Amino acid sequence: MALIRKSKPFRWRRKHLLGLRELDAEEITYILDTAKGFEQISTRSVKKAPPLRGKVIVNLFFEDSTRTRNSFALAASRLSADIIEFTKKSSAVSKGETLLDTARNLEAMGIDIVVIRHSAAGASKLLSRNINACVINAGDGYCEHPTQGLLDVYTIRKIRGSLAGLKIAIVGDIAHSRVARSDMWAMTKLGAEVTFVGPPTLIPTEVGRLPVNVSYSLDEIIEKVDVINMLRIQFERLGGNPFPSIREYSHYFGLTVERMKRAKPDILVMHPGPINRGLEMESEVADGQNSVILQQVTNGLAVRMAVLFLVNQAAAQVS
Repeated sequence: MALIRKSKPFRWRRKHLLGLRELDAEEITYILDTAKGFEQISTRSVKKAPPLRGKVIVNLFFEDSTRTRNSFALAASRLSADIIEFTKKSSAVSKGETLLDTARNLEAMGIDIVVIRHSAAGASKLLSRNINACVINAGDGYCEHPTQGLLDVYTIRKIRGSLAGLKIAIVGDIAHSRVARSDMWAMTKLGAEVTFVGPPTLIPTEVGRLPVNVSYSLDEIIEKVDVINMLRIQFERLGGNPFPSIREYSHYFGLTVERMKRAKPDILVMHPGPINRGLEMESEVADGQNSVILQQVTNGLAVRMAVLFLVNQAAAQVS
């Protein structure tokens, strides 16, 4: 009689979350499953749980942020951690202090987890190699924004049950979008077919090496996709004029009420925020019945709670 070998239970081993490219489907699914367990904390009369009691988390943001910074702060608070809010303007960075010196000084105060957003690609990886605290990437240059990618696939999976076989369009400023890259890695690893859509000037030059399709026409794909994620045009990052005018971009790539009439009745409309209303999508679409934008924000809290919990758990196993 052949012996039946039981597969070993999955164990999370990463003390840093730097990007989704390096994770496999099992790891991504484990984060999503863990997040599901944290959802109910936000529905309690007392919205607190003790997993990170006594831990110190620093929000080390070198770029402006509202949703991500506040989501991480609230997630840390829900898990009973102490939070330090770092602001570049009121720190020694404005006097010339380096990123590593800033992080090492904070670590000397006894921090456990660093959540970093930085304009330079690889900033989170640099920190992870030079400090002992856990590091979570909250956006680095044009590279990745892993927790946004996770909350996006979490939202889709919660509504559709699975991403396997879904056709997903990511539309707009792909070239400057770290969200697009994290979404792409997470979605394709979970079985979705992803298409980047935008004008040639906003499609990354390396797209031929990525696991995606490319379309230069929103009208060409609008009837075929199950999910459409409209990216923000990042005017602060644009160099020159990647399209003739805002009006022309909106005409060809804006998600309008008229275009939605041609879409599948149950299409999911997403956006990482903040929305440039009237440019990326009309208000009637952003606030319409197919929009899951506010659900993305809500789900982001559970996802970030899961990530904070898991990296801390991995660090405890190492020490």
